[in-house]
Amino acid sequence: MTASLIWTLWILAALVVVGLYLSWTAGRLDRLHARIDAARAALDAQLLRRASVAQELATSGVLDPASSIVLYEAAHAARQAEEEQREVAESELSQALRAVFEDPQQVEEVRQAPGGDAAASELAEAVRRVPMARRFHNDAVGAARRLREHRKVRWFRLAGYAPFPLAFEMDDEPPAALVERTA
Repeated sequence: MTASLIWTLWILAALVVVGLYLSWTAGRLDRLHARIDAARAALDAQLLRRASVAQELATSGVLDPASSIVLYEAAHAARQAEEEQREVAESELSQALRAVFEDPQQVEEVRQAPGGDAAASELAEAVRRVPMARRFHNDAVGAARRLREHRKVRWFRLAGYAPFPLAFEMDDEPPAALVERTA
């Protein structure tokens, strides 16, 4: 074997190793993007569930009229919000839920009404799941963003045409009186 053939084989082996590494990184990034999509779908489902339960409770007649209107309008706005306004609308629903259920007496009145115990429990469960779903989504976004910031990913355009992932930032603090009662 000549020296030039040995060098050619070493260079070819190095290119294969680099190619495999880049392929593995691209696959990892693709899996992270799929994880983001799944986490976003789960978050959307939890947000929709929370808004639907809040809307049902607002129209059930177990709340006073002012609370019903505040809760219904916030839930309706959250369900109908365009993607650009979704974080704001969901935050406003969280604020409305806290305003309506800030008093433990209000929660007890809802629970005493016919069907109110089941409605309050369902709302508490929906409210409790939103922060978890948002955390899973934002964790997946953070992992993908950290990987996309590496030079190798930018230089070799391993992300393809996938949009840069964005976290979902909203006020998701649950009403303490509602969650404490069911915990």
